[in-house]
Amino acid sequence: MSLRVLVIDNYDSFTYNLVQLLAELGAQVEVFRNDAIDGEGVEARDPDAVVLSPGPCTPREAGCSMEVVRRLDARRPLLGVCLGHQAIAAALGGRVVRGPEPVHGMASAVFHDGTGLLAGLPSPLEAGRYHSLVVDPASLPPELEACAWTADGLIMGLRHRHRPVYGLQFHPESVLTPRGRDMLEQFLAIAGRFQAERRRVQSRPAPSGHQGRPAAVPAAAGPQAVPAGSSPRVEEGS
Repeated sequence: MSLRVLVIDNYDSFTYNLVQLLAELGAQVEVFRNDAIDGEGVEARDPDAVVLSPGPCTPREAGCSMEVVRRLDARRPLLGVCLGHQAIAAALGGRVVRGPEPVHGMASAVFHDGTGLLAGLPSPLEAGRYHSLVVDPASLPPELEACAWTADGLIMGLRHRHRPVYGLQFHPESVLTPRGRDMLEQFLAIAGRFQAERRRVQSRPAPSGHQGRPAAVPAAAGPQAVPAGSSPRVEEGS
C-alpha cells in the first residue's frame, strides 16, 4: 500500500523536485502551500508522513511549518528539508542563526553517524547546500541531536531522540546530492514501519466499555494531489 505523504510547500522552487522524487519512490503526495493549511488541517487529513519543504525565509515566516512540528511531532513521521529542518529545531526550542557565509548551489562533504535516514551511506557523502541560516548547535533542545555536520561543525542533519522526526539542512532532491534518493527512501521505509505498528496497536481489542473511536474529522479541500509514480510539474518559487 502506498504511503500518503503531505508536503508543506514553503514557496520554494525545489519543492516540486522533492515531490516528484517522493512520487517516483511510490508515495501518494498532496501539496499545500504553508498559508493554505494549518496544523489542525494537516492532522485532519491523517497523512502517513509529513514533509516540510525548503523555502526562502526564516522558520517564523514559514506559515504553518512550526505549528505543524509542534502539533504532529509525536503523531507522524516528519522530515524537514533546509528551511523545514530549521523549522523543526526552532519549533522545539532551538535557535536558527546566520551561518559564516551564504552557500547556494555548492556541493559539500557531509559527515554523519550512519543512523536514521543516513544508515548504510558513506561518510562523508556529497550534499548540495542552498542556505544562509543554520541551526545553532549550542541551542539544541534535549530531544534533538545532530546526526550530520560539515568539516567545520555546521549542523547538516538532526533527528529526534525518541520519535521519527528528521531534519536535513542540505537538499536530498538536488543533483548535487547523489545519494539523496536513498535518504528519502529510508524516510518512507521508516514511515511505513511506524504506520504498520500504529495500525497493529489500533487493531487490538478495545477494553470492556470502550465507546469506539471518535468520528473522523472532515478533510479540508484544496490540495494538489500527486499520484504515486507520476511526474508533477516543477514550479518556480517566489
